[in-house]
Amino acid sequence: MGFPFGLMVALILLAMLVVSSLRILREYERGVVFQLGRFWKVKGPGLVLVIPVVQQMVRVDLRTVVLDVPPQDVISRDNVSVKVNAVVYFRVIDPQRAIIQVENFLAATSQLAQTTLRAVLGKHELDEMLAERERLNVDIQKVLDAQTDAWGIKVANVEIKHVDLNESMVRAIARQAEAERERRAKVIHAEGELQASEKLMQAAEMLGRQPGAMQLRYMQTLGTIAGDKSSTIVFPLPIDLLKGMSVNVGESGKG
Repeated sequence: MGFPFGLMVALILLAMLVVSSLRILREYERGVVFQLGRFWKVKGPGLVLVIPVVQQMVRVDLRTVVLDVPPQDVISRDNVSVKVNAVVYFRVIDPQRAIIQVENFLAATSQLAQTTLRAVLGKHELDEMLAERERLNVDIQKVLDAQTDAWGIKVANVEIKHVDLNESMVRAIARQAEAERERRAKVIHAEGELQASEKLMQAAEMLGRQPGAMQLRYMQTLGTIAGDKSSTIVFPLPIDLLKGMSVNVGESGKG
């Protein structure tokens, strides 16, 4: 004797109901379950049973999200207009708050990242934007993380990708860099001249204290220029040198 048709239909409906109430959540997923419209609990991962009609579940991905912040027009503290884009790395650490406290946490984080990027960079000069990106990345990350904490979101990192300048500003920076290089070259040349003059002064003082050293230096100079036969050289001979030579001759004669 077979099953009654009505019982068979009821069993089929019950099986469909059971199948429809089953949910499988992956390791990186959590389910925020509402019961009759009120928050009940966070479930997962694994097999989750959700009672149809009575309960509803919202899936939340806990993996790190890479959010590309579109180029933003930023006016620096020294009134230079630039376009800056960045990338934000964040993840959900509290699924309950991410679903209940904000309508769309991904869109909200994106909009907040754009406004925070403009606000933080607007407090700095252009040179800081170009040379101190690491510090600015940390500043933006701290501000953004503090504001998204109420949504159960952790901002792990912020990276400024590009700082785009117009052509006139690029040329101005190039001229500034060239002027800076010329200034450094002049300073280095002046420091070299100063060191050379100090060494020459020390050498002159040393030669002045030792008459024999002065004579030896003159003899070395004469030997150096004697090999050049293409020109006539007038070499001044100091009186002190002649006196020293006459004294030496006199002493040898007496001997």
